[in-house]
Amino acid sequence: MTLHSYLYRYETSEQGTFGYFVYDNTFCHSIELPNKENQRNISCIPNGDYTCKLFYSHHFKRFLYNVTNVKGRSYILIHSGNFAGDVEKGYKSNFNGCIGLGLHKGYLGDQKVILNSRTAVREFMTFMDGREFQLHIRSFYGNDT
Repeated sequence: MTLHSYLYRYETSEQGTFGYFVYDNTFCHSIELPNKENQRNISCIPNGDYTCKLFYSHHFKRFLYNVTNVKGRSYILIHSGNFAGDVEKGYKSNFNGCIGLGLHKGYLGDQKVILNSRTAVREFMTFMDGREFQLHIRSFYGNDT
């Protein structure tokens, strides 16, 4: 049986792209970089359906999920972090095109963020238990469908 998860984006701005990440009747908040047409290292990935597989990240020194088959992109990981703003506009970011999970959405200083990210990722990783899954990403803001 194939597992499915869903990322429903509801807002994008210079401070990041925010959404809800749903798996097994559980949801958490998500954060990604602003939508910049899938540009490597500075944009969220396009809407679509992707296969996610467990991957050992030498950078993080642990196993994380890798979103595969993203056109023109690679190493799109699901990991912890708080900030995903446009660094060219002076915002902070913990991401280079990856997806972050958090239990809450809030502010750190004047920037929108997700909070309790390590806990959210740990709970997600525990539930997934290394199993491959399909990730369905959809945006519900502006003209991006």
